[in-house]
Amino acid sequence: ICTPTLLFFGYTFCPDVCPTTLAETTAWRAQLGLTPEQLRIVFVTVDPERDTLEAVKSYIEGFDPSIIGLVGDQAATDQVKAAFGVFSEKAGDVESEFYLVNHTALTFLIDKNGAFQSTIAYEEAQDTALAKVKRLVAG
Repeated sequence: ICTPTLLFFGYTFCPDVCPTTLAETTAWRAQLGLTPEQLRIVFVTVDPERDTLEAVKSYIEGFDPSIIGLVGDQAATDQVKAAFGVFSEKAGDVESEFYLVNHTALTFLIDKNGAFQSTIAYEEAQDTALAKVKRLVAG
């Protein structure tokens, strides 16, 4: 049996969706009085070209050091994105180091058996999101 998990795909240079989502997921856990052992938060980078393990670790520690950050090479990243139906592509000035990445902005809820349960959309109403997380943890 696994730990119920909130899984989010993003990148460390993200100007809005990713920091908001990481702040929300940690806030939901705190509001429900849950520990990292009761509700795991996992951040998977969609930008392995820039996001080193050190960069991801430093980024997520700014939100909560218990968040698990995952980094893989491009092939592994493409594989896990495909498994969840996640989209991402470089945007803006893709030739510069300051490119953006358009990406799926969903938090995936994975139950204690490792099965997909549902999603929480970016900027979904807090009461709806909290109810989904409560159901996830209750099993």
